[in-house]
Amino acid sequence: MKFAVIVFPGSNCDIDMYHAVKDELGEEADYVWHDAENLEGYDAVLLPGGFSYGDYLRSGAIAQFSNVMKEVVKAAEAGKPVLGVCNGFQILLEAGLLPGAMRRNDSLKFICKQVKLKVENSETMFSAGYEKGKVITIPVAHGEGNYYCDEETLSRLKTNKQIVFTYEGENPNGSLENIAGIINERGNVLGMMPHPERAVDELLGGADGLKLFKSIVKQWREANAVNA
Repeated sequence: MKFAVIVFPGSNCDIDMYHAVKDELGEEADYVWHDAENLEGYDAVLLPGGFSYGDYLRSGAIAQFSNVMKEVVKAAEAGKPVLGVCNGFQILLEAGLLPGAMRRNDSLKFICKQVKLKVENSETMFSAGYEKGKVITIPVAHGEGNYYCDEETLSRLKTNKQIVFTYEGENPNGSLENIAGIINERGNVLGMMPHPERAVDELLGGADGLKLFKSIVKQWREANAVNA
C-alpha cells in the first residue's frame, strides 16, 4: 500500500506520519509537496499536523486552496482513505470534506499532553482494529481543537455514526459533545485532533495509535483481494 504524506509550509508532523507508515507498518510512503497536481499513484492520503501557512486567517484556511487539495478531494471522491490529523483535520473542515468548524480551545491556551479517547465507532476503515467502547491513550498538541457544529449537523453525525472518537474523562479543549474525531458519511475521510502517529511505539510512550494505521492497511488489502 502506498501513502502520500502531504507537506504544507508549516507542517511539523509529516515526519511522524512517514515513520508510522514506513517504519512501523512497513508500507510505502512519499512526502508530497503542497503544489503537487497528481495523487493518482497513491492508495491513501495523510494530512499531518502543524501550522500550515502559519495558521494565518484560521487554521487550515489557506491550505485548503493549495493545488494538492484538488487532488485530495478527487482521492476522497474515489473512495480512497484520507486521514487528517490536528491541522490536517482543520484543513479537511475548511475544504468541506468534513462538516463543522474548529474554534480556539476554551482555555485559550495551547495544550500538549496525553489524553484518553473512547472508540465510539469501531466499524470504519480507520477504527476496525479497536473494540467499540475501548479507551485508548493518544497525545494532543493544539491551540484550536474545539470542534463545533450546529444542532442539525450534530444530529446527522450521531444518526450516521460519524463520531468515531470522543474524549473520555477530561475534555481538553471544550469540543462539542467531547468530539475528538469524525468521519464523512461515505466512511473514507477521517479527521481527528489527537495524534495517532505519535503513539505507534511503546518507546515513544505508547502504541495505541498503531491500530488505526493497521486498520487502514487491512481494509485496503481485503478490498483489493476481493477486486483481484
